[in-house]
Amino acid sequence: MKGRAKLVLAVVHTVLNTRNDPAQQITVIEPQARWGLLDWRELWQYSDLLYFMVWRSVKVAYAQSIGGLAWVIIQPALQVIVFSLVFGGLLSVGTEGVPYPLLTTLAVVPWTYLSATMNGASVSLVTNSQMLAKVYFPRIIFLLTPVLSNLIPFSVSLILVAAAMLYYQVQPTAQLVYLPLVFVLMIITPLAIGLWLSSLAIRFRDVRIVMGYFMRLLIYLVPVMYPSSQIPDEYRVYYILNPFVGVIEGYRSCFLGDPMRWDSLGVSAVVSVVLLLSGALYFKRMERIIVDVI
Repeated sequence: MKGRAKLVLAVVHTVLNTRNDPAQQITVIEPQARWGLLDWRELWQYSDLLYFMVWRSVKVAYAQSIGGLAWVIIQPALQVIVFSLVFGGLLSVGTEGVPYPLLTTLAVVPWTYLSATMNGASVSLVTNSQMLAKVYFPRIIFLLTPVLSNLIPFSVSLILVAAAMLYYQVQPTAQLVYLPLVFVLMIITPLAIGLWLSSLAIRFRDVRIVMGYFMRLLIYLVPVMYPSSQIPDEYRVYYILNPFVGVIEGYRSCFLGDPMRWDSLGVSAVVSVVLLLSGALYFKRMERIIVDVI
């Protein structure tokens, strides 16, 4: 009992001294409001950590591979070859005069970014559960890491797009002015979906299992292997509710010079923004119980 009494007195003495000495103030981390958007000021304070995690993600992915970043071009190139042989050759999918390999290349490159980012963001909290329980920093950094790190292989894979356009002698047009808009939408869409899926994966580990099957099926619901003109008009109003459709069609319009499909681009933007805002609210709510549940 005497030892416990001395320990209590020592704790009280330390607390009293800390109150009187501003240099020894204790920082207490408390949960924020249950509902609310992201704290951008706090995120900026941890920008160095975000940079380190992005760099680590890229380094780990390609550091010990023989091909390195060359795989960023080889993998989509192989997909284009397979799609061209099966859908462009055997099935003779109509492309409205555009060479099928070029049409597919302009879809495979952004699709690769969309699928990799959404898959990485949706399971980011579960795969980093050990780090979550040891140190505090904004949990959104885990989701932003695949969003930013995948931009590096995406940028490299644009070499494949340039090579295809040079081979088929397709010159850029004024439609490229819309490319920044499509690019921003390409980043927002997987982040918005990842906010919801990562929050749900905290409670339901089935999300991680289902994601693999879901991504294999989703590619057939996106105009990657076929042009969106193959979709009947009566179904298009439902088809463009898929936010990935607007991104793929936007990239094809920008590089091929076709008229921009503002219906799909507008619907994709609205759906992505709604998912982003609602996902941020739900993610902020779940952030309070991540360590307890994960």
